[in-house]
Amino acid sequence: MTLNLYFLRHGQTASSRGNLFCGSIDPALTADGEEMAKLFADAYAKTPWEAIYCSPKERAILTAEPLADALKMKLELREGLQEINYGAWEGKDVGAVDREYHDDYLRWLADPGWNPPTGGESAMAIAARALAVVEEISQQHPTGNVLVVSHKATIRILLCSLLGIDAGRFRYRLGMPVSSVSIVEFSTHGPLLTVLADRSHLTQRLRDLPGT
Repeated sequence: MTLNLYFLRHGQTASSRGNLFCGSIDPALTADGEEMAKLFADAYAKTPWEAIYCSPKERAILTAEPLADALKMKLELREGLQEINYGAWEGKDVGAVDREYHDDYLRWLADPGWNPPTGGESAMAIAARALAVVEEISQQHPTGNVLVVSHKATIRILLCSLLGIDAGRFRYRLGMPVSSVSIVEFSTHGPLLTVLADRSHLTQRLRDLPGT
């Protein structure tokens, strides 16, 4: 058997719906986001899970809870799975950030690997803390299926790091809409991406909602 990590991005929040920078702030799920979480649980309840690891942010916990409750499984909360800290950009839209922090914003767009948001985290810093959680999981669960519930940037940075893609390109190489599932299989040949950003567990209405 191999280890399969299922990376699930949390469901819709008001910030994702409005395309706002949202990392360290902690909005709850919208009603649509709660429906997304339930549909994921319904679709994956029969998958034989070894464990569920989760960001401690409320939006991630609320996404993981329907499955965890149905299976009576404990959520393993890990700080390393939190979203990027956007610093002074938190809660702002792209236009406001471009106006107020124009030079920092341009540097971040050019290479977010090493250039953090104003007062925030770089992609390389996120890769280091999130990969430490993946290493812990691989040690604790060398085979089977493990669910990892996290956030848009963090999952994309993790996937880039695991697949040998420059982490500074995470915004330009991988899409990651809300409530999407990506699967990485770990075998003797290393990490293999078998599924990217699948949302087949959602209704067409939920898949068509605006936002990021």
